[in-house]
Amino acid sequence: MRYGPTIRGGWQAAILCCALLGGPLFAQVSSYGDKQSGDNSGDQLPQVLQKVGVSQHLNQQLPLDASFVDDTGKTVKLGDYFGKHPAILSLVYYNCPMLCSEELDGLTGALEMVKLTPGKDFDVVIISIDPSETPETAAAKKAFYVKRYGRPETASGWHFLTGQRPAIDAVTNAVGFGYVKVPGPDGKLTQFAHASSIEIVTTDGKLAQYYLGVEYSPKDMLLGLIDASGNKIGSPVANILTYCYHYDPQTNKHSLIIARVVQFGGMVTVAGLGGFMFLMFRRDVNSAREHDLTKKENG
Repeated sequence: MRYGPTIRGGWQAAILCCALLGGPLFAQVSSYGDKQSGDNSGDQLPQVLQKVGVSQHLNQQLPLDASFVDDTGKTVKLGDYFGKHPAILSLVYYNCPMLCSEELDGLTGALEMVKLTPGKDFDVVIISIDPSETPETAAAKKAFYVKRYGRPETASGWHFLTGQRPAIDAVTNAVGFGYVKVPGPDGKLTQFAHASSIEIVTTDGKLAQYYLGVEYSPKDMLLGLIDASGNKIGSPVANILTYCYHYDPQTNKHSLIIARVVQFGGMVTVAGLGGFMFLMFRRDVNSAREHDLTKKENG
């Protein structure tokens, strides 16, 4: 089974993003020390986002020999999670102030409605793109999301990994996940500009499907996992990206953007309701006139 191009995300994704782009995707992984964020000019993307994106490398083999540390502190190979089941892969960082949590929330919410079992039918592999993060941080994130998922017996199917730059870059390059390291508002806090996506990976470790945004269709995810269990490769999805970068808690820039999008969405909703009410009112008036004319003709 192969899927036609689809758009995943929508207003929910737009409300949570820093920028939304339709068009070509960028696979470039910027220099890890790049701290230039750039400024917005009109509708142009900030300079930092020109180096960020997701290029869909369908059928690309993941580096199964890449070494990571799991949430228990054990050294593992990425290939340890393949061979029996397909997997869902997510590239985030655990101390992300906004978008990564929304991505994992969306993933967990979708999996709640997928009638498959992590650890038995598939695995969930989360990899931090921040080499400074620790297994303790990964363990805390895992505990949070396994609890939120509501099925503690599936904990063995959730894998929250940390690693060093060579292993991280090997995976992000294979996935086509472009990201940039940027300074926080105090010049010290490390943050990353990145886009939001999850990937379905076949049992032999090849990229089978991309889902972009922060909310995912349970039906698409189920079909993707079923296909990936047979090592089938899906089709590219529509090029819509949700970005996260340079969160500033003092100026609260993300909240300002969210507020503006919510305001715009509210205006659209009000306009739509107003138009609907106007049309219904006109229909009622016309019905009343026709009724009066009928009465006069019959009178």
